[in-house]
Amino acid sequence: MKAELVCYYCCMRKADMLLAEYRLEEPEKTRIMKEVFFQLATAKEDGTAPVLMAKVMRLLKEQVGIINAYDHTKTEYNELLLSKEAKIVEKINSSEDKLLAALQYAMVGNYIDFGAMDSVDHKKLEELLDSAVQEEINEDEIKAFKNQLKTATQLVYITDNAGEIVLDKIFIKIIKELYTALNILVIVRGAPILNDATIKDAQAIGLTKITEVIPNGTDIPGTQLEALGDRAKEIIEKADLIISKGQGNFETLFGCDLNIYYIFLCKCDLFMQKFQMDRFKGVFVNEKNL
Repeated sequence: MKAELVCYYCCMRKADMLLAEYRLEEPEKTRIMKEVFFQLATAKEDGTAPVLMAKVMRLLKEQVGIINAYDHTKTEYNELLLSKEAKIVEKINSSEDKLLAALQYAMVGNYIDFGAMDSVDHKKLEELLDSAVQEEINEDEIKAFKNQLKTATQLVYITDNAGEIVLDKIFIKIIKELYTALNILVIVRGAPILNDATIKDAQAIGLTKITEVIPNGTDIPGTQLEALGDRAKEIIEKADLIISKGQGNFETLFGCDLNIYYIFLCKCDLFMQKFQMDRFKGVFVNEKNL
C-alpha cells in the first residue's frame, strides 16, 4: 500500500516528538529535522509508510542515539495486559464462540499503537476491552476462516505491538486448543522500532512457551517481504494460512496475493477513509476480498 502525503506528515511529526523528548538545542534539532525531510523527499515514490518510518528512525538512531525510546512503554503495556489476562481468558471461555471472542479481543488490542497514534489513552483501552465481544465481525469472513483452520497445516501469525501481543497469545492458545493438528509459527519484529513487539516481548509475556517465535530480520514496523530475513520470508510465503495484525503489516503486505486474514483497528484518517469506518472500529478481512 503506497504511502500517501499524510504518511509523510506522520513520520515528520513522530521525529519531532522524539527529538523534543531528548531536549536537543534548537539548531541541532533543526539540522536533524532537515535530514529527516531529505530522507522522506528522496524515498521511493511507491514506498510504504512503514519503510518511511524505518528510514526516519534509523536516522534518529544514528544522529541522536535513539534506539529503545519505547522500552518503558512496551514493558508497561505488557505488564498491564498480563494483569488482565486471567479475567479475559475467563470471559472467552464462558462465551458461546470462543474463537470469535478471542479474535475480538486480539482485534481491540491493536489500539496499543504508538506508531499510528501519538499516545494511548488508558480509559479508551479499558472501554475497548470491556466491549470487545461487541466488535462486529463479518459472518462470511469468520465462517471461511474457521473452515480454513480445519484444513490448514501451518498457520503463520504476524504480530504488531507490545501489550497487544498478550491478546495475540490468548488468541493463539484458543486456536491451538480448537485445531490441534495445526502448526503455528509466530513472527515478530527483528529489532526495536516504536512499540512493536520483538522476541524480548514474546519472551516476557510467555508466548515463546507455547509456540515457536521467529524474528523477521528487519527493523521496519511492518512486513516488507523483500526486506525480511530468509527464514521469515520462506515461512510466510509457504504458509497455508496467515494472520496479520495491525495497520503497518497491512500496508506492507496488501497486494501480495498470499492467503492472509488482516486484523486491525482503523486508527488514522487514511484507514478510516479507505475502509469507510469510524476511528477505532475493527477490520477482519481476507486479502482476496479487498
